[in-house]
Amino acid sequence: MGSLGNSANSKAVHEAGEDDYDHHKHLSPTHQQLDAGALFVLKSKGSWLHCGYHLTTSIVAPPLLSLPFAFTFLGWAAGIISLVVGALVTFYSYNLLSLVLEHHAQLGRRHLRFRDMANDILGPRWGRYYVGPIQFMVCYGAVIACTLLGGQCMKAIYLLSQPNGSMKLYEFAIIFGLLMLVLAQIPSFHSLRHINLISLFLCLAYSACAAAASIYIGNSSKGPKKDYGLKGDTESRIFGIFNAIAIIATTYGNGIIPEIQATIAPPVKGKMFKGLCVCYTVLIITFFTVAITGYWAFGNHSEGLLLSNFLDDGNPLVPKWFILMTNLFTILQLSAVGVVYLQPTNEVLERTFADPKSKELSARNVIPRVVSRSLSVVIATTVAAMLPFFGDINAVIGAFGFMPLDFILPVVFFNLTFKPSKQSLVFWLNVSIAVVFSALAIIAAIAAVRQIVLDAKTYRLFANV
Repeated sequence: MGSLGNSANSKAVHEAGEDDYDHHKHLSPTHQQLDAGALFVLKSKGSWLHCGYHLTTSIVAPPLLSLPFAFTFLGWAAGIISLVVGALVTFYSYNLLSLVLEHHAQLGRRHLRFRDMANDILGPRWGRYYVGPIQFMVCYGAVIACTLLGGQCMKAIYLLSQPNGSMKLYEFAIIFGLLMLVLAQIPSFHSLRHINLISLFLCLAYSACAAAASIYIGNSSKGPKKDYGLKGDTESRIFGIFNAIAIIATTYGNGIIPEIQATIAPPVKGKMFKGLCVCYTVLIITFFTVAITGYWAFGNHSEGLLLSNFLDDGNPLVPKWFILMTNLFTILQLSAVGVVYLQPTNEVLERTFADPKSKELSARNVIPRVVSRSLSVVIATTVAAMLPFFGDINAVIGAFGFMPLDFILPVVFFNLTFKPSKQSLVFWLNVSIAVVFSALAIIAAIAAVRQIVLDAKTYRLFANV
């Protein structure tokens, strides 16, 4: 898919040779004086391999364990088709976004943030009032979701050892928040590269564990009777389909491609494509293995988080140590994913409170950094502890945020930047993607809001679910 984008405008993008400028020279005169957010959080020092680690951590995350649940609304054929289409469209649109970023870098305007791109291509109002806010909402929503999911995994480990234990979910969310509080102090996106390499192995590890446990339970008499029929009446089936599409779109979602590309040392040409190849190799291995084995083993009994299926009324269907190990891998990777999605928030905080003229580790910058980042993690942890039904809210954020940022804006940016001929395949492919996914985003948002209305009667603050 990447070749379509490449071939259409290879001249526009690739003719201008890219010199190994210093990072500052890649910016337009208006950006010549880097603000503290760009200077300290989005350092451009990484290689394409580091970029692959960041991409993998931001996309291949524990929400992939809800793919079998998405299949319960779609069935085998539609489920696998949705996964394949999701992979092709996101790989294509992320490459288009990367080509647009490379093109602007060659013109001497290197964009380090999504909203900078929107400012330049769509106009300042789009960056300030649309792209900036939805990106912040998506990323901060992801941090809250990671904290909640981390708390749920910790609670699962606790209940294995203490079936009648009295600790509540919000207590575990707070414990996970403390881990995030420490990791949030890592100064820049680039300095997360080693953590994100470990994260890459962790996602392979828990995906392998989840698939192995599914196959083991599916082959034994312990698991539920396999039933792949779609449940519910016509209305709930139709809304279920759109809910499943929102789950899959959110699982493939990223929302921080420009910020990840900003961590690459110049020249950036071609490096993002290699990074995406690393990421999508891991993605195809994990997403398809977990979705297919999980749905095969549990059919329409698949839970919102596949790991919940390994317990039947509190009785483990696989050895306890195996569940403990899988949950541990998941918790550790969740902390890395949470910190990656904190980066756009960190960048805003740094730009607001830090002084670009002082050194990064001077007291003038370290004190505001520690206070502001700690506060942002405390707020996220409090929301996760208070709203254990945040998953429903996240589905709305996914529809309003991930769909535009990852499926719609990249093709719009490409068509506006390179202006491909209206007779060309690329132009119409891009227009089709924008129209289809705009419609899907609206319908998925309606389905997600409907789900909130249906579940609202069960909502309680600090509920122990």
